[in-house]
Amino acid sequence: MEISADRAVAGADLAHPLDALFINAPLRDYSLRPRVNDFTLPVLGMGYIATYAKRQGFNVGVVDAEALGLGLDQTAQLVNKLSPRWAGFNLLAPTYEISARIASGLDPSINVMVGGHQAKAMPTETLTDPRFARCEALVLGEGETRVAELLKDRRYRTELPGVMWLDPIMGTPVTGGSMGAGHHLAPDIDSLPFVDRTFLTDDPYRAGDGRLEANMVGARGCPYDCSFCGAAVSANPDITIRTRMPENIIEEMTELHTHYGVTAFRFVDDLFLGYERFIRRCMAAFTATGIGNRYVWDATGRINILNRMSDEMLELLKLNGCREVALGIESGSERLLKHMGKRITADMTRSVVRRLTERGISVKGYFILGFPTETREELAETVRLVYDLWDITAHQPGRFRASVFEFRPYPGTPEWQRLIASGKYSPQQLLDYTAVDLTAGGVDEAMRGRDEFNFSVNIQFGEATVDEVRARLTELSREQFQRSTAVAA
Repeated sequence: MEISADRAVAGADLAHPLDALFINAPLRDYSLRPRVNDFTLPVLGMGYIATYAKRQGFNVGVVDAEALGLGLDQTAQLVNKLSPRWAGFNLLAPTYEISARIASGLDPSINVMVGGHQAKAMPTETLTDPRFARCEALVLGEGETRVAELLKDRRYRTELPGVMWLDPIMGTPVTGGSMGAGHHLAPDIDSLPFVDRTFLTDDPYRAGDGRLEANMVGARGCPYDCSFCGAAVSANPDITIRTRMPENIIEEMTELHTHYGVTAFRFVDDLFLGYERFIRRCMAAFTATGIGNRYVWDATGRINILNRMSDEMLELLKLNGCREVALGIESGSERLLKHMGKRITADMTRSVVRRLTERGISVKGYFILGFPTETREELAETVRLVYDLWDITAHQPGRFRASVFEFRPYPGTPEWQRLIASGKYSPQQLLDYTAVDLTAGGVDEAMRGRDEFNFSVNIQFGEATVDEVRARLTELSREQFQRSTAVAA
């Protein structure tokens, strides 16, 4: 599939030389099998970095190869044709190999910078990977201000904390940093410019209900330590947890409505409904400005926090426009929930889901199957919990929908450390991600919407085999598809 540079590159002025292209690697090589899912989340992190760089006077663009369904060679050829001074990659475990292959195909004149969870968890391995031989900067953590400094002059990397590169003589990693530069590690999120949506391929977008919808973040960092999560506090000791001022959030909502006509918002950060003091402060501001009369919004939430909330506070969420809350439920097993560090119980989940849906707030629940040490009975407990939650909400004004995943190990997480410490697995085994096609080449409509999430290292971590885990995942996904289709009809 041929694609023009004008369509492939978001936000840049292609009539002038490019300072940087930020590349969101495709989840698989779409030259081998076309992309079949209809929507992928926008790359807000890259959007923030590109927006800040643009404000500093640089000509930058974003190539969202996943959203565009590009192949690997196609992506590399596009970047080479445009010849930016820098190419930036967000390295994630499932797409590391693909990013590395694209980077290895770039012209040697293009400098490479990398960031993201994988780069942070395994910086030495990344810098010594021959495919990243042109990596002049590995940025640990939040990159807005440091990326802009690097675009000014590569030599500034010696002054920037949390920026690494490979010493050309010794062949060992070096980390920059100078006195008084610590502010780069935790930018004031209320002072950062709102994301310039011209850098995003799919945002704002027309949702199924006809509304124009946009994705946002209300906070950075997470105080929880869920063992499987890349945002776990123990894996990110450098991150300062910050929430935006409600007035700043409302200003961005208003701007998106004014410029695009957006009336629905999705808060995708970990903390929007996960920090009680922030929730109360935010809802007070939403009430004062009549947000619920103008917009609807979805958000992630923490079950333990919502469980402590009064009925009156939950009703206030609804009055202020809350449409759906996404909850990390993960398992129906009490033992596994403790093992994961979730601080919740299955009964707590049932109560929170019931209390939200009876007020007309829908719930999206995330579940993990095939978790390390999980027994077949614990797998069955999780499946039963999903059916319980469907039954509990069958006649409520709000609905429950389940999103189910096969366990995947991420470097740097507590669970990764446990798996390595067990002596049963090597890092290479745990990083051997492959895409799993559960759509029968796009024919199985029930599985198309989740195609981008089907990744596996093909290791049996619990008592149930990989095939057994995928059979239950497929069962629940198909059942959810049927229920959602029936509700829509």
